[in-house]
Amino acid sequence: MAKKAKTSSKAKTSSKAKTSRKKKLPFRIMNVIVRPNSIGAKMRYRGRPRPSAGELAQGLTPDEAQDLRFRGGRTIPHLSYLNFFVGGSNAWVSSDVDNINNALAAAMSDRKLNNVMRQYFANQAITTDFLGSHFVGSKAPRLVTQASAKQLVSDLFDGGQLSGIDFPSTVVNLLLPSRVLLTDGTGPGAASKRRRDDDDDDDRKKPPGTPEKEDASSAGGLGGYHGSVDTGGRHILYSVGVFSEVLPNGRQNGIVAFDQPWKNVVATFYHELNEARTDPDVDVANETQRIEGVIGWNSDAGEECGDFPVDSTGGDLSLVFQEVPVDGGGTAPVQFQYSNAVHGAEGPIAAPHPLSIQHEIKEAA
Repeated sequence: MAKKAKTSSKAKTSSKAKTSRKKKLPFRIMNVIVRPNSIGAKMRYRGRPRPSAGELAQGLTPDEAQDLRFRGGRTIPHLSYLNFFVGGSNAWVSSDVDNINNALAAAMSDRKLNNVMRQYFANQAITTDFLGSHFVGSKAPRLVTQASAKQLVSDLFDGGQLSGIDFPSTVVNLLLPSRVLLTDGTGPGAASKRRRDDDDDDDRKKPPGTPEKEDASSAGGLGGYHGSVDTGGRHILYSVGVFSEVLPNGRQNGIVAFDQPWKNVVATFYHELNEARTDPDVDVANETQRIEGVIGWNSDAGEECGDFPVDSTGGDLSLVFQEVPVDGGGTAPVQFQYSNAVHGAEGPIAAPHPLSIQHEIKEAA
């Protein structure tokens, strides 16, 4: 793993702060999924309290303070996505590819899971269209950075592999094969540490809704992130995620929540796609130093719909990472998303929550 606009005077003050040179966002905005109690998670919570264990898990005490707010930016009720398996066919087990494609498509189109997410779309129906999968490249890289991930998306566009898609509503998924490390663009190291130390004071001053900064690698708990690339006159949405697994040395790469790595991959991209549909232009917010009118939905802590459920587990990932029944039979491994209606992580529900108990939904209508 990354992170509803309010028309209060406080929100207006935050918007103005983003446009001033003195109080501009002091970091690169990222939208990530990170493993609890990992290096990446510790970086995220530097300088502010961590959530208590299990705070948002189903059946435990809800926390209304973590509710998402609509910031006035774009959302995507009718989403499409493509899967690009990096490293070519030799880097992947064919059964893993099939399982990932089938389970992710089933999860993203499941009615009961979507009933949770409809609250961020004024209770209107949402749809997801899987546009197919492709292998890309002939050799697995050892390391993928934010820069190289964005370059790969540009290369796919230049090579005609993204022809015919509706760019404003489509996410290009980059799935990394086994043992490939992912960083958010800087990764661990002395230079990164110096930058983080320099930014500590700025972190404490950031206004509500400021998305989280990240400086992590998958070796330190990073599972993936989503963003956008501007190339060839197109604004292209993408997400990238690792093949989360226990390595031969006993250490984890990414976020291991299930008994098979392919299931971890599905849960990671379920997280990223739901965040992309509720907050697609967070990279634009970083570039323009603006939140209001650019960010879709996030919390006052700067987190998106998938973030706090993971953060709140205290390390017990089974609270929010579960295999659930899906339409058409079978199950899919997913990560429960944040629900304003219950003020916490919520699994599949039979019917959408009534609009009367939802928070700020009218703002997104």
